[in-house]
Amino acid sequence: MTKYFTNNFSIINLYKKPSTKSEIVTQMIFGDRFSILKKAKKWLKIKIKEDNYKGYIQNKNFSNNLKPTHKINVLKAKIFKFPNKQKKINEIPFGSKIKIIEEKGQFFKFSKGWIHNKDIKHISYKQKNPFINIGLFKNIKYKWGGKSFKGIDCSALIQVFLNFNNRFCPRDAIDQVKYFKKNVKLKNIKRNDIIYWKGHVALALSNKKLIHAYGPMKKTVIMDIHQTIERIEKTAKLKVIGIKRL
Repeated sequence: MTKYFTNNFSIINLYKKPSTKSEIVTQMIFGDRFSILKKAKKWLKIKIKEDNYKGYIQNKNFSNNLKPTHKINVLKAKIFKFPNKQKKINEIPFGSKIKIIEEKGQFFKFSKGWIHNKDIKHISYKQKNPFINIGLFKNIKYKWGGKSFKGIDCSALIQVFLNFNNRFCPRDAIDQVKYFKKNVKLKNIKRNDIIYWKGHVALALSNKKLIHAYGPMKKTVIMDIHQTIERIEKTAKLKVIGIKRL
């Protein structure tokens, strides 16, 4: 039986190779679970349970597998030392999963401190529209491999919202476009359809607008669908390879 551990740090980088100079391929946010494939003194080769992604993390004092009770539903949730808002000690990102151990008024306690009840939802909570809050990430900086308010990439923007709604989603655009089976034509595009290029992805907000974490603009932006398609074809020589409907 596979033994799982829980990431009990706000954000952890997953590297391609066991070196901080190596490429960051993704991140684990608080509450993500993983199994250890190989152990060295300073590094662990791991597989993330949520998306089966493999890579290297620095060896730290991680928690044993914790069964979460709640998840973060704001861009970044403040953690306080006491059940009041007087002393902030940290922040954890959208989609993080926590195990509540105590309740006092409007505050809940978990392993790292106290959190306000407006920042969390029960772990089983699902939204009818999984992308209803994707605008939270508007203007968040583009970061290759990023998955949080500190920086996010295009495929993570899709993944974090589906994961929040308890749905599996591969980490990379190349795998997402294969995983989602229902194809639609551009002329029939509507809200929540997902547009794929080789190595890039965007979400339709309507039949006219999309949102994507866009490297050339260094942030998450809302743009016109047809203008974006033309721009990517012109600047990156890439055509749309698929439009998927959930």
